[in-house]
Amino acid sequence: MIVAASTGCFPEIPIPEVIEVLSDLEFTAVEIVMDDAGTQMPPERIADDFDECLRLVRDTHRLDICSYNVRILAEGEEHYRRFEKICDLAKATKVVTLTIPSGEHGTPFNQEVEHLQRMVQIAEDRGARVAIKTQMGCLSEDPDTVKNLCDYVPGVGVTLDPSHILCSNNRNKNYEKLLKYVYHTHLRDSKKDKLQVRVGQGEIEYGRLITQLQTVGYDRALCVEMTPSDEMDMRQELRKLRLLLDSLL
Repeated sequence: MIVAASTGCFPEIPIPEVIEVLSDLEFTAVEIVMDDAGTQMPPERIADDFDECLRLVRDTHRLDICSYNVRILAEGEEHYRRFEKICDLAKATKVVTLTIPSGEHGTPFNQEVEHLQRMVQIAEDRGARVAIKTQMGCLSEDPDTVKNLCDYVPGVGVTLDPSHILCSNNRNKNYEKLLKYVYHTHLRDSKKDKLQVRVGQGEIEYGRLITQLQTVGYDRALCVEMTPSDEMDMRQELRKLRLLLDSLL
């Protein structure tokens, strides 16, 4: 396994500057966020200015790109058009894993299955694979629903974020059933009543998680994904979590 960090830890900073920061913090790999609600690398921009986005992404030579974290706001065919361009970008940059959100609560299960089937087909045609993030407020906050989606849609995997399970109403459900589907991870420290706290003040059992992942042969990224907060020094917290994860590997 490798320890990586998300560009989403510094969402207001352009990607080249984030790469410099993460490199200075001695990370060796990065996840690039592609969010239509953000400014770093929105999918709309990728679809409309592919060559320039490809140039920017290729200029991360100091860090390996372990994954793309994708959030597309467009609906209908435009949603799939933007995803196709992201998959083209992934193929050109040799990135395999693409994290996407599942549907929000209330999304019909069959509708979500059909959507994921199309996303998986688009990705597989370009040598990439789709992982749905375990996330509060979405169908994927429930480990049982995630497992069912993975079973119904061959090829779809999971980006396991234990914090979102811990802080949801499904905290008592065992997520071990998801381990064999895990393509990627998102990590921070959390308490049951707070999604993000300072490293060491939360309840996430990193050592146990790493052991569980090792038992299923997981050998990819442990990706630190934190949200900027006035309550903490982001660089210090990122460094602390990197050192902790490195010490457990």
